Amino acid sequence: MPNDSFIIVAIDGGAAAGKSSTSRGISERYCLMHVDTGSFYRATTLKLMGAGIAPEEGDALSKGLAALDLGTSVTGNAASITISNWTPDASIRSQKINENVSRYAALPSLREFLLKYQRSQADVAKANGFKGLVMEGRDIGSVIFPDADLRLFLVADPEKRAQRRAKEGIQDSIQARDRIDSSRKTAPLKCPEGATLLDTSDLSLDAVIDTVSKMIDKLIA
Repeated sequence: MPNDSFIIVAIDGGAAAGKSSTSRGISERYCLMHVDTGSFYRATTLKLMGAGIAPEEGDALSKGLAALDLGTSVTGNAASITISNWTPDASIRSQKINENVSRYAALPSLREFLLKYQRSQADVAKANGFKGLVMEGRDIGSVIFPDADLRLFLVADPEKRAQRRAKEGIQDSIQARDRIDSSRKTAPLKCPEGATLLDTSDLSLDAVIDTVSKMIDKLIA
C-alpha cells in the first residue's frame, strides 16, 4: 500500500477490552481520525430516553429518530457526533445510560439510522486532512467497514475488564451488556471472519499499541 494511501482501521470488542485506549494511541501515532461509535449509541440513547421513547420498535421510535439531525465535530484527532447542534458531554457516560444503551443499540431501526452516518466518517476524515480513520465499536469490521484495511477484535478476561471499568469509576454489568450485544439479531458483537483476534488481558496499553502498530506498518510499507 502506498504511503499516501488513506487507511481504515476497524477495532471491535466488548466493554473494557481496550478499544478506546488503543484507538486513541493509534490515532495519535499515525494521524488517523479517531471515531468512537459507542458514543453515537450513547448519545442517541440519551436523546431517545429524554423524549420518553422506550427501547422498542414502533412509531414513536421512528418519529424520534427522524427528529435527530446528525453532524460531526472534529477536535484534535477525535471526531464527535452532534445531534441537532448538541455535542455529547459526560452525561452519556452516566450510570443510567450504561444500564440502557445496549437495549437501544439492539434495535434494528436505530442501527440502520446510524449506519450511513458511521460510514460517512471516512469522508469527514479525508476532508480534514487525516491519513486515515480508526473506528472503534462492536460491528465495525463486520458491518460498517467489512473491507477495512485492518480489522481487529479485542478480548480480555472478564475479571480484568471489570477491574479496568472500576478504575474508570464506571459501574455496569459487562457480562450483561456482552450478552445483549452478542445475541441481538442485527449486527451482533462477534469477531468478524478474517479479523485478527487480540487478547489484551495481560498486555500493557503500550504493548497493545505496539502490536497493532506493527500490523499497520506492514500495510503502509
